[in-house]
Amino acid sequence: MKTLLSVIALTTACLGTATLAAAENWKLAHEEDGIKVYLTQVPGSRYQSFRGVADIKAEVSTLRDLQENLRVACKWLYACAEMRLLKNDGDDTWVYLTTELPWPAAPRDMVLHVHTEQGDDGSLVRRLEATPDYLPPVTGLIRVRQLSGLWQMRPKTDGETEVTYQLQAEPAGDIPSWLANRFVVDAPMVSLKTLRAVAERQGVRDTP
Repeated sequence: MKTLLSVIALTTACLGTATLAAAENWKLAHEEDGIKVYLTQVPGSRYQSFRGVADIKAEVSTLRDLQENLRVACKWLYACAEMRLLKNDGDDTWVYLTTELPWPAAPRDMVLHVHTEQGDDGSLVRRLEATPDYLPPVTGLIRVRQLSGLWQMRPKTDGETEVTYQLQAEPAGDIPSWLANRFVVDAPMVSLKTLRAVAERQGVRDTP
């Protein structure tokens, strides 16, 4: 399984890749344990886009493996209930993901197209985009139809990697404003904090 996402997260908050690229007025909203979460308003949307940034003491290859192992990825990705591979085609992967959001939000599902780009400097970028019509609707779940984002892993010195998790989505259905506001901070913060813990434990085990 060459490529995955993970991340993913699910989710929340977006209008497409073009809008994601255009939303660059980021403001620091929360900082904790070395992890920074930035938010920006999205024109025409009620939901903010988030960007979480953290330094993780692990190689890019370790983080890549933790994303491509979907069973493990769903455990560290905030609000993930299920994640499974639908198709892998070289640098492109399609993943099905369901969410488990706090009450009163109804569960969501989504199909994500994940495109992976490997940089000459050892960096890795995974671009996420919702492909809602890839699978028929599932009874009891609200399909997220608009989502775009990315995971970026940039190697630094001494085996450390700067990880960026960015997402913008329209969650579909009704989401209370207090829950939406909490999600855009908790999703990157919890995902990055948990990924860091798992990756750094893995790095210790892999050390001769």
